[in-house]
Amino acid sequence: MDGSRITSEEKSTVSTYIGLIVVTALAAGVIYFFFLERKETKEFVGFDPNRPVPSDVVLKRRLTAEQYRIVREGGTQMPFQNEFWDNDRLGVYVDIITGEPLFTSVDKYDAGLGMPTFSKPISKDLLVESLDTSHDMQRTEVRAKRSNAHLGHVFPDPASPSGQRYTLNSAAFRLIPIERIKQEHYEAFLPLLEKK
Repeated sequence: MDGSRITSEEKSTVSTYIGLIVVTALAAGVIYFFFLERKETKEFVGFDPNRPVPSDVVLKRRLTAEQYRIVREGGTQMPFQNEFWDNDRLGVYVDIITGEPLFTSVDKYDAGLGMPTFSKPISKDLLVESLDTSHDMQRTEVRAKRSNAHLGHVFPDPASPSGQRYTLNSAAFRLIPIERIKQEHYEAFLPLLEKK
């Protein structure tokens, strides 16, 4: 430094140091969020029957407002305005709360209702059916047994291969597409996806 004046060389050095500090801070932030995201994803990969069902406090943080309204408050999505109503990707539909596989795309069919519709679950033992008299109707509500998540309703349907039609809410599920089955540890369900 020459007296009280800062030379251009000193400005350049200070700018370089500030630039390095900013780049280092940004790199540290990116690395932190990368590992945080991987940790979050890893927590919910696969289904572990020994993992406890998350509390409603945790679910309110983890699920979207619509997902929470559907699975915990018994809501219904709008027909033709939901994620899986016309989805034809091969895969397994898992409970949004626990990750438990409940339905497969092999048993999904188009009932013309604008909602994901299945002829049968992977196993009826995974579900609980009960009378629902809300909205001045008499229907059979379907819930996931383990998580108690409201999934939708089941109706008699002669057009269905099983004689039943499970009309469900997209928000109650996450689809594990066949190309991600192994990465997400659902490979035991691959035989269910073989075309009939």
